[in-house]
Amino acid sequence: MLQQRTIKTITRAVGMGLHSGQRVEMTLRPAQPDTGIVFRRVDLPEPVDMPITAHAIVDTRMASTIGVGNAKVHTIEHLMSALCGLGIDNLYVDITAEEVPILDGSSSSFVFLLQSAGIELQKAPKKFIRIKRPVEVREGEGKQLKWARFEPYHGFKLKFDIDFSHPAVDSTGQSFEFDMGEGNYMRDIARARTFGFTKDVEMLRTNGLALGGGLDNAIVMDDYKVLNSDGLRYDDEFVKHKILDAIGDLYVIGHPILGAYRAFRSGHGMNNQLIRAVLADAENWEIVTFDNERKAPAGFAQTALAW
Repeated sequence: MLQQRTIKTITRAVGMGLHSGQRVEMTLRPAQPDTGIVFRRVDLPEPVDMPITAHAIVDTRMASTIGVGNAKVHTIEHLMSALCGLGIDNLYVDITAEEVPILDGSSSSFVFLLQSAGIELQKAPKKFIRIKRPVEVREGEGKQLKWARFEPYHGFKLKFDIDFSHPAVDSTGQSFEFDMGEGNYMRDIARARTFGFTKDVEMLRTNGLALGGGLDNAIVMDDYKVLNSDGLRYDDEFVKHKILDAIGDLYVIGHPILGAYRAFRSGHGMNNQLIRAVLADAENWEIVTFDNERKAPAGFAQTALAW
């Protein structure tokens, strides 16, 4: 049987929110089978639980935000990406502010935390959402066109195309495909950092965003070049970060997905629209488990992928 996973021990991180600039403490705790991923705002007078679902996403401007009533947690996508990459099904995320810490701007620090806590197999079958037929969402026309879609596939693979007219981005790959069963998430994707442009910083900060952003947790570019002294971690780090984000955005559907994702200039909002479109029609998807691990897609039965 392909089993559900949680972590073995409690682990903690302290950092700063990318957009809020607030100090935040985050504690990751094991959870029972079929709990799912649950964020808990422990700083409020009455702690508020926020179970991850596609419909719990309440804002997708610059990040994915989950909310219940007036309680929110911003920028969940990098942590969600790491959880998907390591196959974690059940977890409590206790948090002392309204934003997940940005740490180094990628998912690698979250992967390190989770691997340090250890991965525990649970006595319950791992549940997948299998895509049964193509589903697509589109916006705009011409140069404003963007789209994202799913197609049936026995596994989980993603192909993303970006379209940035910038010398630093043009010199790197603007298209990348990653197959979770053939590649290595930690080696190939997890270290890709979020990125931004100095020309946008003033506007973002005027709107109360990017208050905690800087060269230590993002790739920053002026009109011509990357400003980080250490350069890029991957030759195609920009498009790989978009795949990292998409993995996290899509995992809020509640279970790992069996399907092929393809996107052009998509973002957090469109990714959430896509999984809502999948769930909107029961003919689009089904829940599956694997009593025999050998019948599961390649890669999913590994208990802990190495760097």
